[in-house]
Amino acid sequence: MKQVGYLGPAGSFTEAAAATLVPDDKRVPFTTIPDTMDAVAEEKVEYAVVPMENAIEGSVNITLDYFIHHQRMNMAAEIEAPIEQHLLTSAENSADWAKVKKIYSHPQAVAQCHQFIREWLPEAEIAYTNSTASAARYIMENPNEPAAAIANEIAAEAYGLKVAEQKINDYDHNRTRFVLLTKGAVDFGHPAITKDTLYKTSMMISLSSDFAGALHQVLAAFAWRKINLVRIESRPTKTGLGNYFFIVDAAMKQDDVLIPSVVEELRALGCGVHVLGSFPCFTWEELNGARAVPQVKQR
Repeated sequence: MKQVGYLGPAGSFTEAAAATLVPDDKRVPFTTIPDTMDAVAEEKVEYAVVPMENAIEGSVNITLDYFIHHQRMNMAAEIEAPIEQHLLTSAENSADWAKVKKIYSHPQAVAQCHQFIREWLPEAEIAYTNSTASAARYIMENPNEPAAAIANEIAAEAYGLKVAEQKINDYDHNRTRFVLLTKGAVDFGHPAITKDTLYKTSMMISLSSDFAGALHQVLAAFAWRKINLVRIESRPTKTGLGNYFFIVDAAMKQDDVLIPSVVEELRALGCGVHVLGSFPCFTWEELNGARAVPQVKQR
């Protein structure tokens, strides 16, 4: 049985994504996103599932930056899942949750629930944790502390907590992209793949120099070939102010003609180009039916 690493502990959204993408593999929790990615590089696990982008808060910067600057590997698959955040308390605090003094959760989850916190718990101190599940576990271990966690129903069930308030995220269409990472290039043969499955090819592009029209030339290499870009994002190179590279996702599977010719043209312009992966993209609904809330059977 293969092993897949995920941002733990048990009960996280990331575990639910891993359970959906590779349901027959053993899931191994790690404390941080970098630890999860390192485990693949060190061959402790075959895969890692990490959050890459949220519809409300944008890219998960720790994932993208660590992936680009420290632990480059292959993007092998993607799943987009709905995210519902709840306010979880111990049984001791569930009846009077408005009096909690401290809220524990991951920074992204806290940001997704900003308006709820501002309206209902404006005086509460925020304590950031490595994951929503680790916040829920903390509440379980400290039931008498006047505190709450922001996490999901999986975590509530896993750690015996009460859902004091449901769906406290500020926006209804809260979704997160999770990416399956592998050490080498892998053709991910998921049984749900059909002729209609959407593929993306993700590329990192750095400009040779900052001159008028440089980005336009990069985008033109895709445009005249009629390649649709579904995402373009700039990230600092960390070599100085004003120095950026671009992550672009092309809505197609890597082929033998179009993508190689784009790479060749961009390199002829003096750009640095790295193909980060070409992978199938799924939605939670495609792989799990209509269930809105992830269900995880422990393995």
